[in-house]
Amino acid sequence: MKRIDIPTAADLVSAAREFAKLLGSRRHIAFYGDMGAGKTTFIRTLVRELGVGVDVAANSPSFSLVNEYETPSGERIYHFDFYRLDSVEEAFDIGVEEYFDSGALCLMEWPERIIPILPEDTVTVKITVNDDDSRTLTISEC
Repeated sequence: MKRIDIPTAADLVSAAREFAKLLGSRRHIAFYGDMGAGKTTFIRTLVRELGVGVDVAANSPSFSLVNEYETPSGERIYHFDFYRLDSVEEAFDIGVEEYFDSGALCLMEWPERIIPILPEDTVTVKITVNDDDSRTLTISEC
């Protein structure tokens, strides 16, 4: 288990850089946290740090369920927001297994909606809001 502390919003970039170094060849990342914990904000920062342009990375997948980004080197990144799903079947309807099998980096918000079909190698990231409004990322493998 690894921890990354994010004392203030100004520390997001350094936290995203540190997290990116931890990724290695891992492709499936599940972000857990309460509403407003900063999942989308952290993922946007991470995607930017991975080379996706600021204007492209500013989109949220809340309405489309998945956004696709591309790094300058051509690597695909998929950002999912499963909040609006009512069943695992709805995830299958959007072709989630094809995304998971693509070899691309898959960053998932609200993965608790699809736990039965998460890939075995999924890395779990819990974002906690601390009493002082700082954030802590707790990273572990499933």
